[in-house]
Amino acid sequence: MEDYHISRGKHFYTIGLSYKKADAEIRGHFSLTEQAKENLLKQAGREGIDDILLTSTCNRTEIYGFAEHPFQLIKLLCEHTHGTVEEFEKVAYVYKNKQAITHMFRVGTGLDSQILGDFEIISQLKVAFVRSKKLGLVNAFLERLVNAVIQASKRIKNETEISSGATSVSFASVQYILKNIENVSDKNILLFGTGKIGRNTCENLVKHTRNNHITLINRTKDKAEKVAGKFDLIVKDYADLQAEIRNSDILIVATGAQNPTVSKELIYSKKDLLILDLSIPKNVSEDVEELPNVQLIHLDHLSQMTDETLERRKQFIPQAKEIIAEVENDFNQWLETRKFAPTIKALKKKLRSMKDDELDFQRKKMSDFNDEHAEIVSNRIIQKIMKHFANHLKGDTETTNESLELIHKVFQLEEVSK
Repeated sequence: MEDYHISRGKHFYTIGLSYKKADAEIRGHFSLTEQAKENLLKQAGREGIDDILLTSTCNRTEIYGFAEHPFQLIKLLCEHTHGTVEEFEKVAYVYKNKQAITHMFRVGTGLDSQILGDFEIISQLKVAFVRSKKLGLVNAFLERLVNAVIQASKRIKNETEISSGATSVSFASVQYILKNIENVSDKNILLFGTGKIGRNTCENLVKHTRNNHITLINRTKDKAEKVAGKFDLIVKDYADLQAEIRNSDILIVATGAQNPTVSKELIYSKKDLLILDLSIPKNVSEDVEELPNVQLIHLDHLSQMTDETLERRKQFIPQAKEIIAEVENDFNQWLETRKFAPTIKALKKKLRSMKDDELDFQRKKMSDFNDEHAEIVSNRIIQKIMKHFANHLKGDTETTNESLELIHKVFQLEEVSK
């Protein structure tokens, strides 16, 4: 990848961990807060890693970027989370160059999601891109790659039915409630946390349960009120959390705290209470399971849920893979052109220099020398020569390196920065 002249770092890496090998507790150790993301990116810039973006969701934490060695990225992740290098090595993955590109396509198009067809990740990838670009940490390669992944994601949504129906952890949580709780429309439901997952869960609750006993609580009350206003729901103060839990049949926790916000001490309810924890790190202490009337379900369990809808989606995987292969191939072809772009630029500069020298020589020898005509003719000749070289390099990818080396040798080219 060092031949592409697209970064000071020699190779493009993806380092990270996901639900496949890391359980919720370990994923929580490597979860990045918004401030931690900002701090990590700024440190990366200071350390000379100038092309990088990162995502941290309930299912995965990943860093994409250029580096001499992947440990540069692993070190950054561990320094800004509670995770250690030893923990990372046990459950993590590292992809390099073309494999790293392929991985981003799989993740961004929902094929690697915990629930097949969950396209939440593409919006998170867009946010990650905007965040890095604001800090000047995105190069042409990353911008082109992210746009290609977005294009593939859109095509899969439009051309297949892999995302037919709702597909997300928030949907799975509501499906679980519908399957396991009788007379759900009569139950008191408390939703604690109105971030993105909380909002999506709220929407699914209203849509599928026909329940008008839904209460929202958020640390920042006005955020809960904005969500409640959309669905005409009840909002309570954070100080009322314990009392509201006592009145609830179902508690859904979707807060973004780094430590548990619901513990055994908060629960005084005598009736059966189902708690769904949709947070990473876990926001409900496991000690609540010591209470005989409490059942605790975490998002990892919800994500393993299979139904007819999810099974049906699997038949569209081959079609989705074909779309990815097509878009990824287009990206790789563009990447090949980036490989010889510096040489083409250097060759053009060399030919123009030769042209200027020759025109100066002829101008001194000929009294009636026509500068305008000479410029037009010589520039057209250079343009045709450049076109021939470019077409040769594009059409002969197997010997591109040898061709580039020969062009450099014959024309004694100096490297030209992009």
